Amino acid sequence: MLLDTDPKIKNITAVHLVKVFYPMVIAQTEDGDYFQVKLSNDQLSDPLFWDTARDLCRNQLWVPMGRKFHQLLSNDWLMPATN
Repeated sequence: MLLDTDPKIKNITAVHLVKVFYPMVIAQTEDGDYFQVKLSNDQLSDPLFWDTARDLCRNQLWVPMGRKFHQLLSNDWLMPATN
């Protein structure tokens, strides 16, 4: 199931990355608000994360971000699998 089709999910917002420069990532919401994305220590030191973030910014793709903590979601737009 996709996150944006589940009515119980209210703490997720769609953003696109507008600035990516070490050590900061700036995102813009659909409403036009800007936020600094909170990055983990693993993300800060991961070259693949930075390459991916620059690609997302360049291509203006929308990604999910938690509203409260302003962190990107690792599972993208998919709900975690329940067994």
